Amino acid sequence: MNSAAMYPPVMAPQANMFGNVPGYEGTVPGGGGFLPPPMPMEPVAPPQPGPENPEWSIPSLSEDEARKAFKEFVSSHCCYSDAPVTEGEITSMEPFNTFRYRLETFTESRSTEWAQKPYEGEPADFYTQPAPRPWEVQATPPKLFSDHKVKIRVPYTSSVKECYTCHATGIEQCTECNGCGKKSCWVCNGTGVKFDAACSHCNGTGKESCSKCNGRGKKECQTCKGKRQLLTYIELKVEWKNNVEDHVVEHNSGLKTDKLSSVNGKELFKNSQNLVYPLFGFPNPAVSQASERLIKEHQTKYGQTSRILQQRQTVELIPITRVNYKWKDNTHAYYVYGKEHKVNADDYPATCCCVIL
Repeated sequence: MNSAAMYPPVMAPQANMFGNVPGYEGTVPGGGGFLPPPMPMEPVAPPQPGPENPEWSIPSLSEDEARKAFKEFVSSHCCYSDAPVTEGEITSMEPFNTFRYRLETFTESRSTEWAQKPYEGEPADFYTQPAPRPWEVQATPPKLFSDHKVKIRVPYTSSVKECYTCHATGIEQCTECNGCGKKSCWVCNGTGVKFDAACSHCNGTGKESCSKCNGRGKKECQTCKGKRQLLTYIELKVEWKNNVEDHVVEHNSGLKTDKLSSVNGKELFKNSQNLVYPLFGFPNPAVSQASERLIKEHQTKYGQTSRILQQRQTVELIPITRVNYKWKDNTHAYYVYGKEHKVNADDYPATCCCVIL
């Protein structure tokens, strides 16, 4: 008998195995994109000026602090000689302190898809009463401005179906041995002979019992896990995400702006609301312009496909000092930046080539 005829062909889930639920007409297996949130009930308030802050300055970096930061930087590089640190002479220090505006938009997005699992006696509540709409399903958000994801089975969408893979038998053909229960002997490669004698592992048959199915030619159905039935339901995926965007005011120091992403500055202003308002009247107009632009972009970008739960805007003053020094009659420079006093010295003059054996 043809062993393949013992098992019906494996099939994909049929389209009609998933019911039609009002409010979820576009839901398909595998998902169908994010669902637009309901319109906000509260009107958007007009822009308001940011509060005044008299502390817009940072104490200048001293030469001792600059030397200490430079020394720690050099000592962290095994191939850097400390001669420029011990022998070099600081000739000038130039501050290029700059502002960083940060906007955080904490959003909640929802998407749905038809899902399934082995049926284990759960109540099939399909159509016992109307299912709540996607944005009506209760979901507990995490702490503000922190990322999190949950999956929720939508109430009143569950139904029990026969497993389409095994046709409700609970078993399927073993793919390792194609249902025959045996496969080629690994010792003799299926020849039955080893060293001019019958293979002792398979007794000369060239076959051995399939270890995947224990020689039965069949195994538990992987779709229904032997339960024969599937629970199909609409799964709601809820994602909370903190979307962060920074704008660093041009500082013309020569230090690459992306270096500043790893440091902190002096916090000058911070506020959070459901929807924040652009900062007007800020001492540096570039900050006001960045605030207005990013707030508008975030509300357009995230307001269409997600619900904006909270926004937070922060202004920092980041210290940047260019330290010019002389060593061996040549002039060089390094940067000390951030509250952490990180150092950048791309043209460090005393490096060597290290070879690790």
